[in-house]
Amino acid sequence: MEKKDSVVCIPIERIENKILLIRGQKVMLDKDLAGLYGVETKRLKEQVKRNLERFPQDFMLELTKEENDSLRSQNATLKRGEHSKYLPYAFTEHGVLMLSSVLNSKKAIQVNIQIMRAFTKLRDVLATHKDLQKKIEEHDKQIKYVFQILNQILTPPQTPRKRIGFL
Repeated sequence: MEKKDSVVCIPIERIENKILLIRGQKVMLDKDLAGLYGVETKRLKEQVKRNLERFPQDFMLELTKEENDSLRSQNATLKRGEHSKYLPYAFTEHGVLMLSSVLNSKKAIQVNIQIMRAFTKLRDVLATHKDLQKKIEEHDKQIKYVFQILNQILTPPQTPRKRIGFL
């Protein structure tokens, strides 16, 4: 009897929740990717360091201490040993694609396909929101104009008043 490869199925919402916006780029952290791939963060970083030429600055960035502290402060509780003493790597969409070639496992390939789908879905949602934002801005200008006209109508004209009383 043949053993079939099990297909890894990760809910897209789980992946979307791990996509962060850092330095104006949508990225995923090394620890989150390691969790999805089923490897230790340490092993993922080792493979990246062995293949640094595959990860230029637009594929991967190392967080600064301030960025890392900001991310840590957003999590309510910190568990002992959960956070590394080394600064984390953040991988852009292209960096995540490159990781599949570095990790070189069937699970990594399957997980990468799902991550790429999540990035694509997120890009589509953002594009839709930009269209809505443009329409709202157009309506906002029209509404402001209506209120401006209403203010002119409702505001009585300012005429100088005579002073009343003793001089």
